[in-house]
Amino acid sequence: MSNTNIKKVKTTDLELHDSLVAVQRVTKVTKGGRHFSFAAIVVVGNENGIVGYGLGKAGEVTAAITKGIEDAKKNLVKVPVYKGTIPHEQEAKFGGAKVFIKPAAPGTGVKAGGAMRAVLESAGIRDVLAKSKGSSNPHNLVKATVAALLELRDAYTVAQLRGISMKRVFNG
Repeated sequence: MSNTNIKKVKTTDLELHDSLVAVQRVTKVTKGGRHFSFAAIVVVGNENGIVGYGLGKAGEVTAAITKGIEDAKKNLVKVPVYKGTIPHEQEAKFGGAKVFIKPAAPGTGVKAGGAMRAVLESAGIRDVLAKSKGSSNPHNLVKATVAALLELRDAYTVAQLRGISMKRVFNG
């Protein structure tokens, strides 16, 4: 993944919606007994092309979710959304998780699994076909989905990079 097309976004005056992807109970066994803590993966987005994810860890679930939301707000990125879907097909991999996302016709909806669905809906993508291959680990699935969204390029960006007109991008 190239770092040139990562568009970091500041949280100022954005109306962000958060969605909880997964909560895990982590147990540490000591000589005094078992100590429980929680890890929460949260995705935030403005449902208009901006999305971010975060991980929060705490002794209680609500505190872990709050920390996850704060972490997600620090990692916001802009992704291209074209008429409620994505500009083109894209594959990405993170760890053992492989994801494939494909644009869909209006009215299709978000055909995606749990962790991928949260990311795509938070980004404001309404019509998309998505497939998760490999690991179903929610941490890696979220990261792979965001990586796939970051690799997307809209026609305007392609035209600028090649130094040609928008008409030439489509007609060759």
